[in-house]
Formats: sequence, C-alpha cells, structure tokens
Amino acid sequence: MVHKIEYGDKGDTVSCYLPEGSAPDKSAVEELRQMTGLEETLEKLGAYPGFFQGDKNRIEKIILTPDFHKGAGIPIGTVMMTKGFAVPQAMGNDINCGMRFYTTDLSEERIRERLPELTKKIRHIFFEGGRQIPMTGRQRQALFRYGLEGLLETCRDGKENGLWRYYQPEVQEKWLDRTVFRGSLKADDTEGLEDFIGSYEQLTYDDQIGTIGGGNHFLEVQRVAEVYDGQTANAWNIKKGAVVVMLHAGSLTIGHHSGLLNRRICQEIYPAGLPHPGNKIYPIPENGAAQDAWKRFRSVSGNAANFGFANRLFLGFMIQDAFTDVLGGCGMELLYDAPHNYIWKKEIDGETCYIHRKGACCAGGCGEMEGTEFAYYGEPVMIPGSMGSSSYLLRGLGNPDALWSASHGAGRKKSRGDAIKGNDEEFRRFMERFHIITPIDPARSDLKGRADILKKWEESIRAEAPYAYKDIDGVIAVHKMNDMAAPVARMEPIFTVKS
Repeated sequence: MVHKIEYGDKGDTVSCYLPEGSAPDKSAVEELRQMTGLEETLEKLGAYPGFFQGDKNRIEKIILTPDFHKGAGIPIGTVMMTKGFAVPQAMGNDINCGMRFYTTDLSEERIRERLPELTKKIRHIFFEGGRQIPMTGRQRQALFRYGLEGLLETCRDGKENGLWRYYQPEVQEKWLDRTVFRGSLKADDTEGLEDFIGSYEQLTYDDQIGTIGGGNHFLEVQRVAEVYDGQTANAWNIKKGAVVVMLHAGSLTIGHHSGLLNRRICQEIYPAGLPHPGNKIYPIPENGAAQDAWKRFRSVSGNAANFGFANRLFLGFMIQDAFTDVLGGCGMELLYDAPHNYIWKKEIDGETCYIHRKGACCAGGCGEMEGTEFAYYGEPVMIPGSMGSSSYLLRGLGNPDALWSASHGAGRKKSRGDAIKGNDEEFRRFMERFHIITPIDPARSDLKGRADILKKWEESIRAEAPYAYKDIDGVIAVHKMNDMAAPVARMEPIFTVKS
C-alpha cells in the first residue's frame, strides 16, 4: 500500500510505500515533518539576493521506501529529488554506505565441513590484524581523488603484498562496469586527509580500509534457497543451492569526516543576516555566488564515496583470502556494487535534478541501465533481511513514482535499546541456529570470568537480532506490488561476520 503523509502548509504529500495493513512509525513521521521544514528555509533563502540562481530551486518530490524508520535528523529510507540545490545531510554521514554481491564456485557442504577452521581464520583476518592491505601515499591519494580507477592506475605499488595478490587489473577493470559510478567519483582535492594519506612512496598500513563497521553492517555468506526469475538468475549466474557473498559496509571515519566538512561548508555560506534553520538542515546551491562551495562539497563527498567503494572491494578480498587458505581455493565473481547513501545527478526533461538517497537503493529499470550489461534485466537490487533471516536479490523496474528506488533492508521495528531488552527465549533459539563471527569469541576459556565483556557482546548481538526488524517477506512484497523491483532469488545465511 502507498500511505500519503502531508507536510507544510501547501498540501504537499510524501508517498510512503508500506506493507499491507501497517502504518508508518510515528517517531519517523515526526522526524520527516521536521525535515520538511527545509521548505521554509528555501523560501527565506530564495528571497535573499544572490544565494540561489533563477527561480527553480525547490523540492520536486519525496518518497519513503518500505524500510522507512527514524534516523538522525532525516529518516532512513528517505528519497528526495531537488532542483537547483543539494542537501548533504540527506545522504547521511556514512557516505556511500552500500552493498556488494559476489557469486562463488563454493558449495555449502564444503563450507560447513570446515566451519570451525574458517571461523578462526576469518576472525584473525577481520579482527586480529590479519588484513594485510599495504598502500603507498600515492595510492591513497589516487583512491580519494579518482576512486577505483585511481587504484587501478596505481595497483603496482602494492607489489602483490598481502591482499594485493588477489587484485587482478584486467578483472578489476571489467568489474568497474558492475559498480555504480564505476566506483570512481572525481574529487578536486583531499581536504583534511593529508595525515591519513601519509608518505607518498612508502608502503604503510592503516586501521580503516577493510573494516565492516558497526551497527547493521555485515558480511554474510549465503545459500541461494529459491529462484523466482530463472532467466535473470541464469544471466547473473545465480543457481539454487549455490553459495554467494553479500556485504554491507560504508566509508567509516572518512565518511564522518566528510559529513562534518559538508555541514561546515553549508554553514559558512549561509547568509549572516538570516536565522539558521531550526532543524539544522542546510541546502547548498548548485549555482550562484557559492559555486566554489558547491565544488568543494562535491569533492569532499567524492573522497568519502571513493573510500567506501574501495573498502567493500578489500572486504571481498578478505573473505576470498579466508576461503583460499582453509578450503584451498575460491572463485568469486562480482555481480554488483551499489551505494544506498549518496546523491545522484539525473537529467529529467532537459533539467538537472538531484536524487538524494539515505538508506535507499537505486532500482533502475532497463531504460536507466541502457548501455550496461544490465540493460535487458534492470539494475541488481540487494535487500538483506535482519541478521539470521532471508535476504533477497531483485531487479530494478525503474518506477519514476518511487524515484527509481528500493529499500536497503527490512527496516527496524524496535530501537536498539528496546531490542537489547528483547525476549530471552527468542534470543536463545536464534543463537542456537545461527552462526555469527565477531571480534570476541564467547567460548574462549579466559573470558568465562569476564561477565562485563560477555554482557556487552550479547547486547551488541541482541540489538541486531531478527525480532528488532520488520518481516523481510512483507517488505519484498511491497516492491513487487508497486513495480519498484521484482524478486530474482532468495538467500539464507550460512554464517555472518559482524563487527
């Protein structure tokens, strides 16, 4: 069903796509209404000489995806299309948080036979200093300024040390076309990142690249349980019973650094004579007197987005390294990599629009994917359920009413605090059937007396347990019913890696 939410004093409405019989979360709706106070800010700025150029600076449309829930200032699942300006906060602070999906040549049986050894190896690689991703300052600068194309140009600096042995330039060049924006957003500068970049020629290590991150981020090895669209699945090498890898990660502290810079940029250009917005949400004009600020905003955002793409790339190498070490080999093929926190530029009827997605996937149809290998089927859309439940692979249908968008997950129904207090019996049953790999091994003998550590570990798992999230099947049904995206396959977890 499509629920209409009114905002402002002009009778404007937001379309909220929801499972049948459900109502939008009240706290999220209140946050949405505060966000739409942006209209009042735009009116004030429109009357201020020189801030905007022309009279077409407006919010064109807002929709809410089925996993809509309260965020921080702007709800998760908000998609907003604007003309003449952008709103950095409407892509969140974890800029280019997104999904990456691989097919593999592994079998579930082979993985389960060696799961204890795999668990130990994965914990070492992901959480105990075993990542081995040396980079020169030249590589980091190329990454921040040119993204995955920059890494491709400088990959020889890695000299096949550590995880670079899995980096095959000819394969990575091909995979650029399976990555939104080719994983490469041109940035003019690397503002505030000089210390992180480090020595230009020297190979060094950092504590960021190859990190999953907290909250709902994960890497999950899954089994394809059902195929709904055989033709698309065949084209994408998805077979029932096959093993696939889905990972959800972003730009970490680099994204938060860029988010803070963007907020500062917006505040610096805000007219001194006007009261600042009560909701603390600032627009930045595309043209006009603040054009330098716009270029700086795009560059800063590009730095973080480029890092997010590279972070997911190396996380893929990390799980490949674990499989290779324990199982003796592993073939992995990228299907797609897509952000769900970013701002897309789109030409519509000869006019430039900006589509902001905060916790929402792009779901282009055949027309939007023209000129790519996905032109016949539509854009791959990855929608994970809660930890331990099913996840789905869909194909985008390019619905303009839904702003060519889809959910990025099931969506919370309980806050993290409420989930931690959840049903003990339900949590026990969940842990009995679910294999999760975290930095802490609760079975370690030296942790038996550390109730404080084990309590924090359990709370972190409880916060992301299935009962904290909406039913994923209902969320997927909304996409199908409203021609947002069509299911291709359903996956079930074999094991999940969480930070």
